[in-house]
Amino acid sequence: MTKENPALIGFVGLAPPDFLPEVMPTVEVGWRIDPDYWGRGLATEGGRAALDFGFNVLGLKEIVSICEPANVASWRVMERLGMVHDHDTKHPALGVPLRVFKLARHQWRLATS
Repeated sequence: MTKENPALIGFVGLAPPDFLPEVMPTVEVGWRIDPDYWGRGLATEGGRAALDFGFNVLGLKEIVSICEPANVASWRVMERLGMVHDHDTKHPALGVPLRVFKLARHQWRLATS
């Protein structure tokens, strides 16, 4: 929701990416935002809040984010959040290409101090 619209427009949060066993055990930051609200910085703002919670409240050592390589907007958000491209892989069940980004707690703290 936004100040102008009280309806649900998407979500941002942390979850284990169980669909990709090769990166486990870890936690992923992810977002799904209604396309009508793209380009307003909402994914970046929510992603920063989720990373802050993950690192400073939950004490996670590392957080990943995963997208399809064609989803340039999402990996640009990941880069704005300070995440770095770690590797490309494929979804084990669907076979679609995936791009994995990572951010370590010490990198987050350096970037936000």
